[in-house]
Amino acid sequence: ISLKTSVLLASSLQLGALIGGAGESNQQHIYEFGLNLGIAFQIQDDYLDAFGDPEKFGKQVGGDIQSNKKTFLMIHALETADSDDLKMLNQLMEENPIDKVQQVLTIFRKCGIDNWANELKLKYLNLALSHLDAIIVSKNRKEPLTALAHYLIQRDK
Repeated sequence: ISLKTSVLLASSLQLGALIGGAGESNQQHIYEFGLNLGIAFQIQDDYLDAFGDPEKFGKQVGGDIQSNKKTFLMIHALETADSDDLKMLNQLMEENPIDKVQQVLTIFRKCGIDNWANELKLKYLNLALSHLDAIIVSKNRKEPLTALAHYLIQRDK
């Protein structure tokens, strides 16, 4: 998960800091801000694909499940499901019953994946914001990044 959106965001932010003449410490903090924000964003994106409101989300909910993507949610379900649910998940990934998405979501909920994902997302958001806070510039210069972070994580589409 850290090799997807998060690295791109982190590298872009660090490059901007480098071009802007930031010191190494600030460059590292902005990189860590982007990396952790990107992870939180990816968790939110995976969450919305599984549990989002299709009217707000703007695309078919469960698309990742239908295409057997190994999202963060699916990986965690495979790690935490009991033996019966694990067997069912593996079977569902091999087959494509009409109600596949609903069956997988039932297992996700049974494993507490929805709550786990929200807690993990907030953990990474808070870690990102702590790195942003550690950057030695005035608070008002950080406000646009703080606002962006909250927007990306609180979005429902």
